[in-house]
Amino acid sequence: MSDYRIGMRVHGRVTGIQPYGAFVTLDAEHQGLIHISECHEGYVKSITDYLKVGQAVDVVVLDIDEYTGKISLSLRCVEHQPQPTNSDLEIYKTFRHKHFWTNRHVHAGFDPIAAHLDGWIEDSLNHLKEGAH
Repeated sequence: MSDYRIGMRVHGRVTGIQPYGAFVTLDAEHQGLIHISECHEGYVKSITDYLKVGQAVDVVVLDIDEYTGKISLSLRCVEHQPQPTNSDLEIYKTFRHKHFWTNRHVHAGFDPIAAHLDGWIEDSLNHLKEGAH
């Protein structure tokens, strides 16, 4: 897990540009993506109007996917976020965002399947019997 936290303002360098966003290297091991919607306020027709490969940028960490380690970045948040103080940095160190892309909060298990299983078996057997005649 990286030392990056949501809300942190970090420095990076643009390493690649695609129609949907720009890839930014944050350090030797981490890179993130600035989605085209996060590069500037309002409508952005082409991300190359705002960013170039090799350009140094200050960005804000929007999200970190705990499973994949993907880091979402924002350039437009930088203009709305003041420079962090030392007390802010202490808060960043203790804050840990967890983002799960599952329905783990639903504890249904196999109950829905078990509730329907007898009916499904009966329907299947009836269908087989009808096909045999």
